[in-house]
Amino acid sequence: MSAPVDDDDDAAAADPVILELTDELDLHTFAPGDVKELVADYLDACAERGFTEVRIIHGKGVGTLRRTVHAVLERHPAVASFTGAPERRGGWGATVVTLRSAVK
Repeated sequence: MSAPVDDDDDAAAADPVILELTDELDLHTFAPGDVKELVADYLDACAERGFTEVRIIHGKGVGTLRRTVHAVLERHPAVASFTGAPERRGGWGATVVTLRSAVK
């Protein structure tokens, strides 16, 4: 005899989790393959909501994720500039991004 199947568990696992948009994106919990699209979508959402500065935490590691993030930032139209975070805000494990003002 097999165990009953609980379809509610499968449906709940597939539902997206809605998070509050803040001026900080911590990439530690995301798969590296998702980072390019995630960062671009995050920047779009922040620019749309009028954020002027955000911090992206990519970690220190060997720098692969930082290079990926910087490549996205170099091409994204909402980005005015970016730089490594000051030590008190994550040092070389994070990047501070200045966003362009929205044209109204």
